[in-house]
Amino acid sequence: MKRTLLGLLSLAVMFPAFAVAQNASAAAAPTSRAGDVHETLHGVSVPDPYRWLEDQESPDTRAWINQQNDYTHKLLDSWPGRDRLEKRLGELKKVERISSPIERSGRLFYRKRAADQEQYVIYTRLGNAGNEEVLIDPNPMSPDHSTNVEIMDVSKDGSLLAYVLRLGGKDETEVHVLDVAAKHDLPDTLPARVYFDLSFLPDKSGFYYSTMLDDGPRVRFHKLGTNVEADSDVFGKGYGKDTIIVGDPSEDGRHLVIHVFHGAAGDKVEIWTQGLTNKDLKKNGPIEPLIKDLDARSFGFAVGDKMFVQTNYKAPKGKVMVMDMGKPSPENWREVVPEAENAIDSVTLAGGKIWVAYVKNATSIVKVFQPDGKLAFEPTLPALGAIYDVQGRWENAAAYYTYASFAIPATIYRCDMTTGKQSVWAQIKVPVDDSKFEVKQVWYSSKDGTRVPMFLLYAKGVKLDGTNPALLEGYGGFAVNNTPFFNADAIVWAERGGVYALANLRGGGEFGEAWHKAGMLDKKQNVFDDYIAAAEWLIQNQYTNSSKLAILGGSNGGLLVGAALTQRPELYQAVVCWHPLLDMLRYDQFMEAQFWVAEYGTAKDAEQFKWLYAYSPYQHVKKGVKYPAVLFMTGDGDTRVAPLHARKMAALLQADTASDRPILLRYELKAGHSGGRSLTQDIGDSVDQLSFLFWQLGVAP
Repeated sequence: MKRTLLGLLSLAVMFPAFAVAQNASAAAAPTSRAGDVHETLHGVSVPDPYRWLEDQESPDTRAWINQQNDYTHKLLDSWPGRDRLEKRLGELKKVERISSPIERSGRLFYRKRAADQEQYVIYTRLGNAGNEEVLIDPNPMSPDHSTNVEIMDVSKDGSLLAYVLRLGGKDETEVHVLDVAAKHDLPDTLPARVYFDLSFLPDKSGFYYSTMLDDGPRVRFHKLGTNVEADSDVFGKGYGKDTIIVGDPSEDGRHLVIHVFHGAAGDKVEIWTQGLTNKDLKKNGPIEPLIKDLDARSFGFAVGDKMFVQTNYKAPKGKVMVMDMGKPSPENWREVVPEAENAIDSVTLAGGKIWVAYVKNATSIVKVFQPDGKLAFEPTLPALGAIYDVQGRWENAAAYYTYASFAIPATIYRCDMTTGKQSVWAQIKVPVDDSKFEVKQVWYSSKDGTRVPMFLLYAKGVKLDGTNPALLEGYGGFAVNNTPFFNADAIVWAERGGVYALANLRGGGEFGEAWHKAGMLDKKQNVFDDYIAAAEWLIQNQYTNSSKLAILGGSNGGLLVGAALTQRPELYQAVVCWHPLLDMLRYDQFMEAQFWVAEYGTAKDAEQFKWLYAYSPYQHVKKGVKYPAVLFMTGDGDTRVAPLHARKMAALLQADTASDRPILLRYELKAGHSGGRSLTQDIGDSVDQLSFLFWQLGVAP
């Protein structure tokens, strides 16, 4: 399953229409009623003047949302460079795109979107040279193209496809099963709910799936041809809603492997198995623990009675061990791939070998090992970039993966796991010449002296004299690696003389678990310090200045920019904050946020309240401070991060800022947290973000 006053005045003279848009920033924002709610937490009185906006369906909230949208679009739509932006973004984004294929019995399954289509279509074809067939096309399913489909699993013989149907971007999806030959759905449909995983049994008699029930997570089993209401619970009773549990049968069908993830980043993972005692899942034997009490992140891959385990147990940067499932204690494990200088990003079993993707200074390198740990071969990558979407199975002869970099569009490669030979399986063709851009990595010192890397992208030959518009992005959480990827928005930014920067902050996984832990819980402030130091470095090294600097982040990155703008408001001219977490004292009371307590902590705990209260952006807006311009982006379809965060923060900043820079809320009625956005929505997001940033930074239309 991240500007000087003189410049603005001169542009106003050169571009009269731009002056109109600039003056629009002085228009009064909608008035928001401030309540008098105060809550005492651990002896501290905490005001919450806009708690009434937490009620998403109340008439007052709906009227307020409409007023905010009217205000926002009145300003954004008046910027005269929108048509030019939309044209160039259309050129970069209206291209054929394709995913790495899943191979089953010689048949390939993948998603592809034609240049003129809004949503990805699921295809199949026999081998690499076969004619492709459309299996599921969601484009006709809704007039506004807000319905999308994704592959969940394919049966071992390639005859059945399980796919999710997502409406309006919501995390809750329906699951359908398609008869591939007949091209029609079976009656076996799972109702709309959050699903984490689904895997067919090799004999396709049924499938295991993982979901969240009202009382916690479950692995369940569905026998094909039966009523889903009769599905049985296999595992999960007793675990809380702060855990995610997935269960997958091994490729040979002898074992069910269950992973229990504590917290969204899976900082502690339990592994259980069924089928160990009687070697046959159909005999419904006991479910036995393999890894239960280790404070480590582990992922198991069963092959026969052995399990290859990717783990950071006594190895913060990761290693691969092999376990005899009959003797699962760690002292009996045998090391196959030792911990190395570079952190392990992912492990895939393919073609009887172990594919290990590493992160080297936030870029990808790959090594493939024999089952005994001997190096088999090292796939070469074209340039400074990253791989993702690796697809492979132990029994298949090939692995597939996608490679990309900031100015290099995605290329999907097929790797023969016997010879190591690579060939291009598909290549995304985008009208951009990567030779015209400079991509480099720099290192800077954070507040406590920690060295942090940052990628920079800009056009070759551009004059870097401290007056360039700069856009700084970051994430810093949940062990997520911010590696290079093709970014159409960044290309447009660089084409307009700008510098795009991506900082690899603590809290991510770029340098292993120690890097992650240095930016979570009571150490979360390190992430904000890293980000602020990146902004200061860009200014000190003459890439930009405060009047030309913008920051952007979403989700956990939305929290990042929220903290950055409240802690150092004078450092930036503009902020884009999408689908954010901002009220960290109440975040865990809504939607899926129980998953994130292991990463952030909870205000219910007196000690954890102290560090959350110390940085929670909503509680640190101060009346009379001159805040930068801010564009909040969220919508009703986000059922992961509650949209109330953006609503409350927008109201508070509009009321308290002392600057005349606009505080805007762009609120969509059918917009999810991630996935499912139509091509038109995607381009619209980019046009609004870049229009806002170019307007505020004084970039010519």
